[in-house]
Amino acid sequence: MSAQNKTDTGNLLKSFTPYQAQDGEEYMNEKQLAHFASILQTWKTELMEEVDRTVSHMKDEAANFPDPADRASQEEEFSLELRTRDRERKLIKKIEKTLERIESDDYGFCDACGVEIGIRRLEARPTATLCIDCKTLAEIKERQTGI
Repeated sequence: MSAQNKTDTGNLLKSFTPYQAQDGEEYMNEKQLAHFASILQTWKTELMEEVDRTVSHMKDEAANFPDPADRASQEEEFSLELRTRDRERKLIKKIEKTLERIESDDYGFCDACGVEIGIRRLEARPTATLCIDCKTLAEIKERQTGI
């Protein structure tokens, strides 16, 4: 799991309740889809709230410091916040696409091979589109080609 993903899902994991599948339960039934839609919607809401907090913080903290070192420190802080928010903006788009997949009953199955991604993998990474085997192969290929 990347450092970015750990940060992005940090708040979400605090309030997370794992899904308890029943014996013989069909994969990606309505209850499971609702479970993941709830996780994704909560995650999206938390990210949107963080964006609002950043905007407020930047408005409140913006100052024209006379000392160039103070100005540079503030600009660097704002730059880091904006970079983080940009990553989160991209993540919000990915979450929205995943919610669309849930709506179209296309969620939970690997885009590459079509097998079940698995409830635990999806709980760890709700926006996953590849099963662990296909994702591992993709990462190996990526390392080998240096892309």
